[in-house]
Amino acid sequence: MMVHTMLMAQDLHFSQFFSSPLSTNPANTGFIPDADYRLGMHVRKQYSNIMAIPYKTFSAFGDVQILNNTINNGWMGLGMLLLSDVAGAGNLSSNKIYASIAYHQMLGNSSLLSAGFNLGWANKSINTNNLKFPDQFDGDFFDNTLPTSVVLLNNSVHYFDVQAGLNYAYFPTEDIYINGGYSIHHVNNPKETFFSTNTSSDIIPMRHIGFLNAIVKLNDKVIVKPNLFFTTQARATNFMLGSIFNYNLFENGEKQLIAGLYYRWNDGIVPMAGLQWKEFECIFSYDITLSDLKRYNYGNGAAECSIIKKGFLPSSQPRQSLCPKF
Repeated sequence: MMVHTMLMAQDLHFSQFFSSPLSTNPANTGFIPDADYRLGMHVRKQYSNIMAIPYKTFSAFGDVQILNNTINNGWMGLGMLLLSDVAGAGNLSSNKIYASIAYHQMLGNSSLLSAGFNLGWANKSINTNNLKFPDQFDGDFFDNTLPTSVVLLNNSVHYFDVQAGLNYAYFPTEDIYINGGYSIHHVNNPKETFFSTNTSSDIIPMRHIGFLNAIVKLNDKVIVKPNLFFTTQARATNFMLGSIFNYNLFENGEKQLIAGLYYRWNDGIVPMAGLQWKEFECIFSYDITLSDLKRYNYGNGAAECSIIKKGFLPSSQPRQSLCPKF
């Protein structure tokens, strides 16, 4: 049963949650205040100094605004999201692909309400060749050539998955932008198990995510972007708060330095640094462990890198950005 519990671990997560908008909230699909479309890629490598085979997580996404000129003060968003993760010596791998849709409606001239959902297909598989089970302990070592009573029904499972979310944005002036959102993942109660059991414990627990962002232009050189992020799934919780600062290197904002620091509650800090050049943004971050785990990993948590490209469609009509810009 210990193996069963470990295989039902919490969902994938990124420290740079703001760089993975579609996995954070499907209502973010097409929610692009300063562009028509965006493409992103995200890589995370965790615990490489304490595990022979560290956790490796990858995501890629793309979304676009459509029907801007046909819906009165509103538009639709369409997107795709790919998530992939490989963990541990058993090569526990997870691959998911989602199609996202959202609707965005202006409320007056200074606020926006969005709702969206995504529908996906998920596959999880495990390679048991390198796994060792409790009944394979011979008194001195674990020997995986010994027989075991742990029996898997199959080594691969798949299921459909549904997420839903809401967003609200408020932008009273050109220099202030505030955005909050809430989403629920696994609303269709999908089941995931490698064993022959068919109980309520096989159901993936719903994951709840809430966030609050702001973008404030302090002057022609500095924009500050504070964030709060909270997620809970079963008994696992994750709370982060911090901020990123963009420093304008040129008058028109074509090149910007990015620096930030986040704190993960009861775990550690996450310094970030990056560069924005025209329509490209690249951010690198590193999780520094401050909890008791630092006795084993010496404070080395996870390295993470994200790249996002934003742009306008050829047929796009000129429009004002909804968030502060240089």
